[in-house]
Amino acid sequence: MEQEQEVATVSLELIPGLPDDLALRCLAKISHGFHGRLEAVSKRWREVFRSSEYSSFKASEGWCGNWLFVLTEADNNEWIAYDPEANWWHSLPRIPRPKHQWNHFGFACVCVSQKFLVIGGYYAPCNLQFQQGPNQRHVVTNDVLQFDPFKKQWSRVASMHSPRSHFACSVVNGKVYVAGGRTLSNAEGLSLAEVYDPQKDRWEELPSMPMPQMDCMGLTYRGGFLVLGELFGAPDIPASVIYDPLDKTWCKGEDIRRSSKAMQLAIAIVPNDRFYIVLDSGESSIKTRETDESEWHVVGSVPPVVLPDHIRPLEAFGYGFAVLGQDLYVVGGKVLKWEEFGAGRFDIVKLKTVKACNSSDVPLKWREIKPMCRSARGAVIGCATMEE
Repeated sequence: MEQEQEVATVSLELIPGLPDDLALRCLAKISHGFHGRLEAVSKRWREVFRSSEYSSFKASEGWCGNWLFVLTEADNNEWIAYDPEANWWHSLPRIPRPKHQWNHFGFACVCVSQKFLVIGGYYAPCNLQFQQGPNQRHVVTNDVLQFDPFKKQWSRVASMHSPRSHFACSVVNGKVYVAGGRTLSNAEGLSLAEVYDPQKDRWEELPSMPMPQMDCMGLTYRGGFLVLGELFGAPDIPASVIYDPLDKTWCKGEDIRRSSKAMQLAIAIVPNDRFYIVLDSGESSIKTRETDESEWHVVGSVPPVVLPDHIRPLEAFGYGFAVLGQDLYVVGGKVLKWEEFGAGRFDIVKLKTVKACNSSDVPLKWREIKPMCRSARGAVIGCATMEE
């Protein structure tokens, strides 16, 4: 009888032979990509991984882990996340929507204070080609949704003052800056700007930009908020402006794209303040430079796509480009595959492949990692990274 009681006591321990407080600390160090599999170990472990005590302890220690958040066109209602330590993709809870079946476009997404934010944008019915009547118009929003990596839950935080889509956004010194964009009633773009303080959960209006901007991109640059406007603008309009948080003023900024007439581009910055830019103008070359330099250096290109039933490598488009730690990631995208039957035609192939490389390797050496999970594939609509 005494032996049975001893066995029962051991079975209730989180990790046999360890006090529960030490066992909890050990489990809290485990990266999020392992959680699903570890919940299957026992009912007790499942309860612990899903408990508020577990999430609160990880939050108090700041052990959020590393995350690559991705939303693709294939399932616009579901974000997925990659854990590089576990080499594993998993689904996030469905993000709240004003109408469940509407898709979300034109938003910005950033990580700040160990939270993932999805900001603004517009909602539209899934079957856009069947829109009829005023009730089927796009809905531009000022909503801000926050994902907590510790609780693994979405919540609403303070809304922007101005609804907007296709706007510039970046994090500067722990605050989120937004500027420009468009609404249904403003065809020429917005000049309005504002900043979000995640500690106070409050937005504050900033001085307006010197000119309206839409379809713009935001970067953190030399301690300021750099807004890159449309690539092909009027010659008398600055292609970029920068906001100085200390002086609270806008001035003309450096247009880091002037060396290219790229039709599409993606820009990322590794922790040592080095730019990486994809010039997607037919060869998808990748160039790099220090933020204090002026000259770009080619270090490689986006890896071509090899399909098993196609005779030559294909160039991808619509992919996500991101930096996590020292690694560059190319996620998803599409290729045009020529089908030589009948009169011949191009078929669009949606990709779920993911490739990564160490940014310090020159030339870049790409490796294939675990493909995206479930139905995620094709063009990447949103992409952001969080680092512990």
